[in-house]
Amino acid sequence: MFKEVDARGMNCPLPVINTKKALESIDTGKITTIVDNEVAKENISKLAKSLDLKVDIQENQGTYYIDIFKDHHLHQTTSMDIQCDINAKKDLVILISKDRLGEGCEELGKLLMKGYIYTLTEVTPLPKAILFLNSGVNLVVEGSEVIEHLRKLEANGVEILSCGTCLDYFKIKNKLVVGGISNMYTIVEKLNGAKNTLKL
Repeated sequence: MFKEVDARGMNCPLPVINTKKALESIDTGKITTIVDNEVAKENISKLAKSLDLKVDIQENQGTYYIDIFKDHHLHQTTSMDIQCDINAKKDLVILISKDRLGEGCEELGKLLMKGYIYTLTEVTPLPKAILFLNSGVNLVVEGSEVIEHLRKLEANGVEILSCGTCLDYFKIKNKLVVGGISNMYTIVEKLNGAKNTLKL
């Protein structure tokens, strides 16, 4: 079977995610992923090698054609575990204190945060909870570009909580559309009670 994934113009991590989905959708055959940047080419090549699949890459005027040959099932046991336990959560609580990821360019930071939250919906196990405070609460209100991703996480059992004081400060409490309103005591309790925490 042959499938083509045209990932030109897609932001990371979509080329890798779409390629992995295409590989999982066939028993044997070839997937050709088309990308237009070096980073995507390297990431997809690493994905194929991690799955023990043969890769052949051709380049034509800055466009890369990555042929991946699948002749065996992809980690059948692992796939079954994930499929059967899709809602599994590790004991990780993520604290998001800004509406962007990293320092420097604001526009890039917002794009990276959008990519990060989307990617959370595509990996397992899921975090136990995501806590939003300070300008991070802008991600859970009307107009946020990540609402659908957060709703998907919440539907899969991830607890979404936002700082009530922060929502009040920015006068956006009435615009909250995903998750619940929390307080500092509960936020501290969630962080202290988790085996692993991550602050963004």
